[in-house]
Amino acid sequence: MTERETREVAELYAGVKRLLDAKDHTGQSIGGCKHGVYMFLDYDGEPIYVGQTRERLRVRIRRHLTNQRTDAVAMSVLDPFEVAEIEMWPFWDGASKDTLNRAEYTVYCEALRRSSFKTVLNEGEIAESETIALPKPMRGRILPDALHKQREHPDLRLARRARTIANLARIISERRVNRGIRRTLWAQARRLEHLAAKRLRELEKDP
Repeated sequence: MTERETREVAELYAGVKRLLDAKDHTGQSIGGCKHGVYMFLDYDGEPIYVGQTRERLRVRIRRHLTNQRTDAVAMSVLDPFEVAEIEMWPFWDGASKDTLNRAEYTVYCEALRRSSFKTVLNEGEIAESETIALPKPMRGRILPDALHKQREHPDLRLARRARTIANLARIISERRVNRGIRRTLWAQARRLEHLAAKRLRELEKDP
């Protein structure tokens, strides 16, 4: 790992910790909530991943974003550096498995509603269920403003996204994968095309 890559990883880790240590409307650190649902958003505010946890938001989210052994990261479904913001719905009084499943589906429907592509990058199916009223959410950026502005440059994001797609396509070619993985490849390709077209339009307008 180069010095720059080491620094970027350290910044990501520090940013995730800072956000999860932040206090929500209850005055408690959001990462300490044992039961909850979360949504990852990219630098355009586009929802890209939805999940739930019964082992504390801190543990589950850090596993996604700072642990290469998670399925989503290991399979190149999710690039941690594409995650700019996290929105979390904590269940401070606890929640049953059924409640969390319904909450996750509710957030999933909200993600599809907000998405320009009407899809997210989850490789697994989120089972359809009845939606429920969600607790008050907390949303925040991972990186400080200056670093956020630096990382959101479209050329950097295009390079990372293209690499993610190449890795995912290679994995698909080498293994027997489920349809969810192939759907994720399709979603990533749409996101890459959209960002590349947007960047080209911006440059063509610049005299």
